[in-house]
Amino acid sequence: MFTLLSSFILSIIIISCEEFLPTAPESSEILNEPIEDLTPSQLAAHLQGDKQFGKIFGVEDGLGPIFVNTSCENCHVADGKGHPFIQLTRFGKMNLDGKFDPMTEYGGPQLQQRSISGYPPEEIYSEATGRSVFMPPSVTGLGLIEAIPDATIITLADPDDSNGDGISGVPNYVDPPDYFQPKSGFHISNNGKHIGRFGRKAGAITILQQVIQAYLQDIGITSDFLPEDLYNYMIGSGTGDKVSDPELSASVVKSVEFYIKTLKAPPRRNKNDADVIGGQNIFKQINCSGCHIPTLVSGPSEIEALNQKEFYPYTDMLMHDMGPELDDYYTEGSAKTSEWRTTPLWGLGLGGNSQGKRSFFLHDGRAKTIEEAIIYHGGEASNSRNSYYNLSQSGKQKLLRFLESL
Repeated sequence: MFTLLSSFILSIIIISCEEFLPTAPESSEILNEPIEDLTPSQLAAHLQGDKQFGKIFGVEDGLGPIFVNTSCENCHVADGKGHPFIQLTRFGKMNLDGKFDPMTEYGGPQLQQRSISGYPPEEIYSEATGRSVFMPPSVTGLGLIEAIPDATIITLADPDDSNGDGISGVPNYVDPPDYFQPKSGFHISNNGKHIGRFGRKAGAITILQQVIQAYLQDIGITSDFLPEDLYNYMIGSGTGDKVSDPELSASVVKSVEFYIKTLKAPPRRNKNDADVIGGQNIFKQINCSGCHIPTLVSGPSEIEALNQKEFYPYTDMLMHDMGPELDDYYTEGSAKTSEWRTTPLWGLGLGGNSQGKRSFFLHDGRAKTIEEAIIYHGGEASNSRNSYYNLSQSGKQKLLRFLESL
């Protein structure tokens, strides 16, 4: 009976898979693959990190006691963008002296809205004046992003808009964590601060920092780097769970770091399509490329596949004022509340694969189409947005076709 039942269930699964996945997806449609030319030992390390990335934490592992999700992969499905249903909420307040307060004494800067049994979840403190909702981004291609030398990012900056194009991007300088180890000739300090490059507000300097913070802030998992449980102001003492800290070793954290670092860049599709080529030309003509710079070159890397490679992320890694509609009165580092890091556009057309076949755009998923996302672009992007308005219908369609090919 068990064998017959198992066979029946297996048949149903196969039929369902054939219905929804009639053929295997092309490599150009997949994000969760390693970069090419890894050595056998590097590939083994990548696969080990993949296993840790997918681990689901339970109470017995130290989950929480307050948290957002139970694994890395639950937010970054197939290493792609998350759905707006799974969002991070950041908050804080602007002090009278103009400095932003992340309100760490009240659970900031991130809300943990879930909790294990016996502990209350967090609530945003009433005095918070800034609140931002972040949709989980794709984690692919980040090894190349990390390998961009600081000098390149600084060279791209134009704080005084010296070329008169209305764009005045600047790096976001943030305080480095205690465990940060700057690379000589690569990282450039500015009064003890360093250039952030990861996160919607570019608040993290390295992939390692992003991973460490995500384990603690998103899953409530302590590590050798951050060994104390999150403070929950709603209960004060007794904030920690009953699992001894740290709950994760440095080796596991670095394994996940290596996995993310060695994920391939999102692949292009339909590059030779006439409309895509036409849209690429329009992209340049209306100066979308003023912020979304197509081509960058990585610096020296101990991983040959990342070492001094030309790649195509469509970003300048700078902060730009995007106007009042996208000002959520929250910030990180030296950035203004209306400033956002230029989101890399690579993988833009693949977002729906990890979002339930329906795409969502911008930091919080408010835009349901690429065109709607363009319309939300204000501030330094106003000229390009207005130029988009003035395109013919054919021109708009070509531009959208190009963006979907990224």
